[in-house]
Amino acid sequence: MYKHIIRPLLFLCNPEKIHGFTMGVLRLLQKIRIFNPLIRALYQKKDKKFEREVFGIKFPNPIGLAAGLDKDGEAIDMLGFLGFGFVEVGTVTPLPQPGNPKPRLFRLKRNKGLINRMGFNNDGVEALVKKLKQKYSKIIVGGNIGKNKITPNENAVSDYIKDLQALHDYVDYIAINISSPNTPNLRELQNKEPLKQLLSALKAEDKKFATSKPILLKIAPDLTNEQLDDIVEIVRETGIDGIIATNTTIARDGIDYTKEEIEAFGNGGMSGQPVKKRSTEVIRYLHQKTNGEIPIVGVGGISDADDVREKLEAGASLVELFTSFIYNGPKCVKNILIKL
Repeated sequence: MYKHIIRPLLFLCNPEKIHGFTMGVLRLLQKIRIFNPLIRALYQKKDKKFEREVFGIKFPNPIGLAAGLDKDGEAIDMLGFLGFGFVEVGTVTPLPQPGNPKPRLFRLKRNKGLINRMGFNNDGVEALVKKLKQKYSKIIVGGNIGKNKITPNENAVSDYIKDLQALHDYVDYIAINISSPNTPNLRELQNKEPLKQLLSALKAEDKKFATSKPILLKIAPDLTNEQLDDIVEIVRETGIDGIIATNTTIARDGIDYTKEEIEAFGNGGMSGQPVKKRSTEVIRYLHQKTNGEIPIVGVGGISDADDVREKLEAGASLVELFTSFIYNGPKCVKNILIKL
């Protein structure tokens, strides 16, 4: 029903407007708690064999929602009721910001992908904390953190520390986003020295709290093997807990669009099926390079059970999806778990 009736109707409209509409529906359903048992019965698939413990957290299943869909934590509980084993909110910044000019979200229907140049649009970390305090389910939540666009890279550490301090008591893990292509110069923080400084500072800040939280680094799929080697070295040196591989790509390979159509989309990060192959390559490389010692969360082009198996066999401990939730609808997690 979703693929043949609902999705075609939704896809007639502007992608960002439909996203706002969908989040509004999820917020409404979340408030009407009488529907919660019915939604859980329809969309959740629970089984002990799906459970796994990674970086000290016991996940009910290995399929999470990637950051970007629920930036401000508006529908955390409802997304959990839809079957996700965990939900990553954000990317959030210390101060609210509107993001990049619209239009900034585009569908690649022929390849089940998206291009976005949102630019960390969010209501700010304090607004997210208020939403997290209202959470009433036991869904595992990760907080994906970034810096404000107006903050120069030399002051980026301060922004990330502010985010961590605010979120620390309200999330189960922290994800550091330095790999979005939509904030100017952000990816420069993936270079060896600034990355070492940032991760060391965040790890030191985490130790100031009574209970430590896992810290994960989200990286781009566009890094060379030499850059990946540097990241492995720094992750080991700083002692952070895992890697999320990967964010969206600035490449435009493997999509069925003309050069003119691609240029019309403009800049932005591409997600979904077109990034699947490269994401898996990065996961496999990191897994082999680390001898499986560093947990990896695999992201990129996951739409069915075979894609999940591919990521897990490449070395991922958990996976996240985003674009396939849009293309496959609210039953996507349950369908994957049934086939697994």
